[in-house]
This record gives sequence, C-alpha cells and structure tokens, in this order.
Amino acid sequence: MSTQQKNIEELVDSLSHLSVLDMAKLKTALEDKWGVKAAAAAPMMIATQAAAPAAETTVESTEFEVSLISADPDPKKKISQIKAIRETTGLGLKESQKFMEDASATTPGIIKASCSKQEADEICAKFKEAGGEIKVKGL
Repeated sequence: MSTQQKNIEELVDSLSHLSVLDMAKLKTALEDKWGVKAAAAAPMMIATQAAAPAAETTVESTEFEVSLISADPDPKKKISQIKAIRETTGLGLKESQKFMEDASATTPGIIKASCSKQEADEICAKFKEAGGEIKVKGL
C-alpha cells in the first residue's frame, strides 16, 4: 500500500468520526480556502453521517418499551388480554380493563416502559396469543 493511499484511508477514518456540525464547518472552511461550492456533495455526506449513528443505536438497544396498540373486541379474548395486562403490569382487574379500553380507543398504552429483549418477546407472545396487537420499541 502506498503512502498516499495510507494517508487517504487515515483521513477518511478521521472524517468519519466528525459530528454533522463539524462536517458543516469543514465544508465551509474548504469552500473558503479553495473558492468552490460543494453544495451537491455536502448533503450526501451529511445524510451518510446522520444515518450511521441511527444504525448503531438500533444494534445497541438493550432496553425496550412494550405498548398495547389494540385489543381484540371478542369477549373471550378480552378476558385473556385483561389477564395478560394484569400479569405484566401488576394492575388490578378494573385498572387492567380500563387500561385495555383506553389503549384500544385512543393512543397506545405502555405495558412495560423498560425491559430486556427476552422479556419484551415474552410479553409480545403472551399478548399475541390473547389477541392483542403489541408494539416493541428499542430505547
């Protein structure tokens, strides 16, 4: 590998650690120094830089939020869903029923604010079996 190629790789490695704000400052400094406009290249660089941390956080998620999106209105399944809510949240019978009705009617109800991936999967399986629709979101 030539010295020039090695220098280019080191420069690319250094630039890939810059924040979006630092990348914008670098773009402006280079435009001023060279007397050019890098309008077409900069958004692509910024988009790539912004997308990289998002991908990393999804991979690194160790905690998850589990929400009830909707419940099955079938009376037999309703009882199973209320039981699942009680087991998961520790709420009483009336509170579990109200929780399920509120989550179904308006916005998703958070069943578990923070749990492991394994626990989120168990909760998800329990509610799917009972007829509820669950959303699992990484924190």
